[in-house]
Amino acid sequence: MTTPADALWATSLRRWNAVCWVLFAAMAVGITALSEGADRYAALGLLGSVALCFAVLDRRPAHPVVRPHGYLAVLVIALAGLAYLRTSYAALFMVTLPHYWMFGRTPRISLTFLGLATAGTLLGAWVRQGWSGEFFGETVVGTLIVVAVGVLIGLWARAVVEQSSERARLIEELERTQAELAEAHLRQGAAEERERMAREIHDTLAQGFASIVVLAEAARAGLATDPGRTARQLVSIESTARENLAEARELVGSGRPPGGAHSGSVAQTLQRIVDRFAEDTGLSVAAELADLDCDQQTRVALLRCAQESLANVRKHARASTVGVVLARRPHGVELEVTDDGTGFVVEACTGFGLDGMRKRLAELGGRLTVTSSVGDGTRILAVIPVEGAA
Repeated sequence: MTTPADALWATSLRRWNAVCWVLFAAMAVGITALSEGADRYAALGLLGSVALCFAVLDRRPAHPVVRPHGYLAVLVIALAGLAYLRTSYAALFMVTLPHYWMFGRTPRISLTFLGLATAGTLLGAWVRQGWSGEFFGETVVGTLIVVAVGVLIGLWARAVVEQSSERARLIEELERTQAELAEAHLRQGAAEERERMAREIHDTLAQGFASIVVLAEAARAGLATDPGRTARQLVSIESTARENLAEARELVGSGRPPGGAHSGSVAQTLQRIVDRFAEDTGLSVAAELADLDCDQQTRVALLRCAQESLANVRKHARASTVGVVLARRPHGVELEVTDDGTGFVVEACTGFGLDGMRKRLAELGGRLTVTSSVGDGTRILAVIPVEGAA
């Protein structure tokens, strides 16, 4: 895997290559012009070996023989030889100074080869010059200054690259975390939308189909004995089916909560629901419905709770009388549905309907209280806080 530091060094190396070739050519011209005899050919040979290794490493980075550290070793030998010949060694030192950091790969290796190059240069110059003033005044001082500047620049560049690499890693990690978070939010949103759709379908279409099934069974049972009642039940089946069809179209087409929540007040809509329930079941229903105004979400929640509660009475309670009360209290709006049926153990109930009512009310800051025991009927109390209720 290529790191940002590797990419930066590779880019720097490519940019420096062109400069190196020009400087190598300039040094070759200088050696030819200023040197004579065997020293000229020896210096050109050393410079040529450096240029050849550099060319191979540049063209074939994975060469089995000329490796980065091998090139640096050749460079060290060439510098020592040129210092001995007193020919262009200072120019070669300065030209190739960045190569120790580019090919060293780590600060320790870079400093090691740079130290060897420094020692080789001084050794070659000392063998040729001896302990002379020229050796100390020019060679030692000049070489140490160049090396010190190279070390400082190299370490600074390494620090910048490491910081850039760490910053790039942190940015990549942040982007990955943001992507994971966005995906998690997307999954959560999809799950919440599925739950909302399931709740809407359960509270509208499923209840309507259940009502159609019950009415159809009752109509079939009384077809021969009570044709008039059967006819009324068939009308109720048709009306319920049409309402279900309209609710399905509204739910799919606009995404708004279906079910008659948009026409008339809450009390009027609840009264229609209660009348239909009494007509379909034949039960005695007492309704006390206060005429009150509330926002759309509260209207829908109250209607869904009433529909679900009455559907449970129809399916499970085996009651004879039902009470429905809608009232405004100091703490909000209350909807109470009671029956004198068989009752049940609240703690043992795991039905989707009650759980859906609790979640729907909780979204509005309300609560659902279920009071029941076996043989004593059931009381469903839905409370939704409303501004200005007091």
